[in-house]
This record gives sequence, structure tokens and C-alpha cells, in this order.
Amino acid sequence: MAKEWISGRNPVYEVLQARRRHVYRLLIAEGAERKGRISQIIKMAAKIKVPAETAPRHQMKGMGENPQGVALQTNAYPYIDLGEILKQPKKRGEHLFVLLLDVLQDPQNLGTLLRTAEAVGIHGVIMPANRAAGITPSVVHASSGASEHLLVAQGNLSQAISEIKEAGGWVYGLEGGPEAQPIHKTRLDGPVAIVVGSEGSGLRSLTRKSCDALISLPMRGRIESLNAAVAGSVALYTAFNSRQ
Repeated sequence: MAKEWISGRNPVYEVLQARRRHVYRLLIAEGAERKGRISQIIKMAAKIKVPAETAPRHQMKGMGENPQGVALQTNAYPYIDLGEILKQPKKRGEHLFVLLLDVLQDPQNLGTLLRTAEAVGIHGVIMPANRAAGITPSVVHASSGASEHLLVAQGNLSQAISEIKEAGGWVYGLEGGPEAQPIHKTRLDGPVAIVVGSEGSGLRSLTRKSCDALISLPMRGRIESLNAAVAGSVALYTAFNSRQ
């Protein structure tokens, strides 16, 4: 089974809080004060019989962008089946609310979007298995651990869109072209799936054709478009507000 290191106080804390991964080791940097969040992490790990080990600071530096004195060795991210995501609305007594990512490749963008998705109570995230960023330790760090509380499925996006439509969902692709209707003129209070395209080329042709409609964010400034993570986050919060 593949193993990886998750670093950073919030990401490590959320991994332990979510209890979806198997935990092998916990490293605390030499000289790090064992109080606050680190103290909580040590106690949580002790409950699952994983003792805290002290590690030299130079060793910790190779375990992520900003390990903050703590690293956790776990199994790889636990993806789930799309069917589990589609069961969530009934379990929660809500309309379907799903995020699809069409070949998003930048870990920072992916992490940012996952953090927003978790904050607005998304039922699940669907992404391609190939040619796109997966939930790596860098993505977990960028999401500040929010990824650990999300249901994420990998698979063919066109097939996923078909299944979402069969489940009664409306699929809206986020696009900046003239064919797109302004998001504020779109009903987003029912069963909805929002599709965010890649950083460079946006939605792929087949994905675009599979959507029920294209939606855009109105802009008054001089720039032509927003970063994928920012645009996706704005769209998710717009839908979230419509659903309240």
C-alpha cells in the first residue's frame, strides 16, 4: 500500500480528525513546543496508538512546503465511488450540490477549490483520473486539510455528468464565452452540479457539450477572466447563497 507524508499543523490535525486514513507515524520537529495544535495532534494520534517521534528539523524540511514542525505518514487519499456522492442529498435531506473539475492541474488551485467546496457543504467532488492533479500531500496542504472531509470520486466526467442528470441534477459549466448566461440569472437553488475547467483552456469540448447550460461571472474590470480557483469559489458561494 502506498504511503505518503502529510505536513503542516492544520492538514495533519484534519487528517486525524476525519479518521479516513490509516496512520503509520507521527513526527514532531526537535525543539517544537508541544502545546496548542501540536499538543492536540499528539493526543489524537495517541488515541489510535501512534506515538509521537522526535525528528531533526533538517529531516522535516523535506516533508512539504511548510511543515510547521509536524508530519504524519498515512496511506494515499481514499477516493470513493460516484454512487456514494449521489446518495448524500437523500441522507442530508438536501438538493444535490456537486463540484466537477475538468482537468484542473495546479495543486494550489485544486486545494483552494476543495477548501471552498468543503466550506459550502458540497456533497462531493468529481475529477478525471488522468491528466489532472489528484489529492496529493501538496493539495491537502493547500486545502488546509479540508480535502480530508470531502467525498472525492475519480472517473470519466462525461459519464459522471450523465449520471448526475439521471439523478435529477442540472449541470452548469463555468465559462467566460458569449454563449454563457450570467450566473445571477441562473436558478441554482435546486439539484445542481457546477463544472470548473482547467487553468489554461477552460472546459474541454465534450464536457462543454454535456452541460445543460454555461454560466459566467459578470465582470466590470479590464481583465478578461479570473483564476480558475477564484472563479470556481465565487460560483460555489453564489450557488450556496441561492440555496439558503
